[in-house]
Amino acid sequence: MPARHLAIVLYCAVLVFSALYAPQPLLPVLADAFAVSEAKASLLITVALLPLAVAPIAYGFLLQRFSARRLLIAATWLLAATQALAFFVTSFELLLMLRLAQGLIIPAMLTSLMTYLGSSAEPGQVARVMALYIAGSVMGGFLGRMASGLISTHLGWRWSFLCLAGAIALCALLLQRLRSDPPASFQRLEWGAILKVLREPTYLRLYLVVFCAFGAFASLLNFLPFRLVELGTGLNETGIALMYAGYLMGVVTSLLSLRLSDYIGGTVNTMILGTAVFLAALLFFTGSQVWVMFVGMFVLCAGMFLIHSLAPGVLNQGNDGQRGVVNGLYIAFYYAGGATGSFLPGYLYHGLGWHAYLGSLAVIVGLGAWLLWGLKGKLTHA
Repeated sequence: MPARHLAIVLYCAVLVFSALYAPQPLLPVLADAFAVSEAKASLLITVALLPLAVAPIAYGFLLQRFSARRLLIAATWLLAATQALAFFVTSFELLLMLRLAQGLIIPAMLTSLMTYLGSSAEPGQVARVMALYIAGSVMGGFLGRMASGLISTHLGWRWSFLCLAGAIALCALLLQRLRSDPPASFQRLEWGAILKVLREPTYLRLYLVVFCAFGAFASLLNFLPFRLVELGTGLNETGIALMYAGYLMGVVTSLLSLRLSDYIGGTVNTMILGTAVFLAALLFFTGSQVWVMFVGMFVLCAGMFLIHSLAPGVLNQGNDGQRGVVNGLYIAFYYAGGATGSFLPGYLYHGLGWHAYLGSLAVIVGLGAWLLWGLKGKLTHA
């Protein structure tokens, strides 16, 4: 794949994840603007994450009929249009509908991006370009939050949507320069294959681990802005967005996780360490000092990405003929956890307070640690 084409695809990956998470630091502002509760405002993230839980099943057949390039270009234009329309909304319900539309568009883009990369890269370069894709997705998660907070502070929240729409429209134009992707053998998921994988205790445990981990992770990232406002920190949207700088720890952790697993006895042990780091990170958020929570975000992301960067490798150690199903279900459980965590725990926060809410996250992560502990000694080279 030519370097310029790879750069265009990575630019697209950054923008997809930017669009997915850009509203997060703006949630308190949007809640005030539309006079809705914290839990209702958090739906702006939930409705965008929820379709990602069923995307591997719902979108697989499209790539049997259309090239990844064509599907990617069409979906990118649609995403740009929904971002632009958000500039004009006058009701929360309409904004929520636009976010739901984005949640339906983004899975098509992610599926197309990964398929295009996998089919266009040279055989010896697939691992490298996929690693770059993951790094781009992490960067997008941070840059989307940072840019939206910065733009909202100086121009207003509506402009954060419009500016991102312009960047995505530019991406759609650049995607026209990509060469056609070669035909890919993309098999649809079948219910029988799905049930067969879910009956495997090892796979099911790992799926539940990532459901718990990303559920707790997405939840804290979603409700942290409301906590910062509740504490009277005086942080504006830019200040809140900067709290997500720890997200960049995901790049470092992903690169070092395999090396670390060699030192501490395998990937399962390393993922258990990730849950311990995650639990320790929650302590940073029990107080009221902003700088402590800022540091805690780096610790939190280190723990989360120790789990997320290693779990797919463990899942792909066996069942060569079922890898499409195994990986598709991983994505489904990952984002199902994120969608659940970004919404339901908000009621606990609203009803019982911040510390009870953090306690519930600790229980969820602890459940993930217990599930991982049951895998010790059961996985080869893990």
